[in-house]
Amino acid sequence: MNLSDYESYQEKKTHFDASFPYNTYLCCIPQDFLSVPLHWHQEMEIIYIKKGIGTVSVDLSTALVKEGDIILLAPGQLHGISQYENVRLEYENILFDLTMLLSKSNDSSSLGFLAPLQHSNILAKNIYTPRDQRYSAIAGCLDHADEICKTFPHAYQLAIKSCLYALFYEIFAGQQEMSASNVQLASLEKLKMILKYVETHFQEKITIEQIAGFCDYSPSHFMKYFKNAMGMSFITYLNDYRLTMAARLLLASDSTILSVSQEVGFENLSHFNRSFKKKFAQTPGAYRAAAENIQPRLTHDVPAHPAL
Repeated sequence: MNLSDYESYQEKKTHFDASFPYNTYLCCIPQDFLSVPLHWHQEMEIIYIKKGIGTVSVDLSTALVKEGDIILLAPGQLHGISQYENVRLEYENILFDLTMLLSKSNDSSSLGFLAPLQHSNILAKNIYTPRDQRYSAIAGCLDHADEICKTFPHAYQLAIKSCLYALFYEIFAGQQEMSASNVQLASLEKLKMILKYVETHFQEKITIEQIAGFCDYSPSHFMKYFKNAMGMSFITYLNDYRLTMAARLLLASDSTILSVSQEVGFENLSHFNRSFKKKFAQTPGAYRAAAENIQPRLTHDVPAHPAL
């Protein structure tokens, strides 16, 4: 199974119905994977922490999250999640297309709240904890939707939509207007372009000159920009992303270690082995063997699989 096959498998496992774009599934770090690299997509995403502690990044800000916390992510918003020290983290992932809630008649609820969210990628608040005033109501909307997804009763789609509308009421009723400067937004949009390029082309050879040209930057300006935005060099980020994808392939396929290294863009097996051991504190072979000894965990009765 190569990486494209794996991604196709993920896609099939996580969608209930193409005509109703709402998915929910459980993930566990480190059992399923160690991290989800910083990325973005056009769906709205909610991360609902069930057990443990982890690290969540939202638009380059990082925070520790723990059991009960709810992370709301707007369409197009940069985000990632990773393990905190050696602590196990279990969370529910909820993905849905915000356009399913938009009215074609452009009523005030769409124009005033949902449409701006769809295009601005801004939320006044991303992380809700049990200490927040509206937390109970927000968690209640998600819990109710989960109950519906256990049995999928007739007309469940209407019930799910009602939960989402109630959720957005709680979000917007409790927030104050928030805006970001044009400079901040432009910088984030440029970074999103770069990360999406890596996500699409990491299996290929990518040089600094290539990626700088893609951004219309000089190589020196690009390296400075990326280091300031991400806190690491582009090459370090690229190799780390490749290693993360390699770890997933090792668990999802029986391909040889050489094949996996080539699949994720490493040209030298020795370099891959050294880099993998430095990141995961064990060789690729030991990493795969250790994972095979972990017993399967219980999940919801809905499709469960990690996805970027």
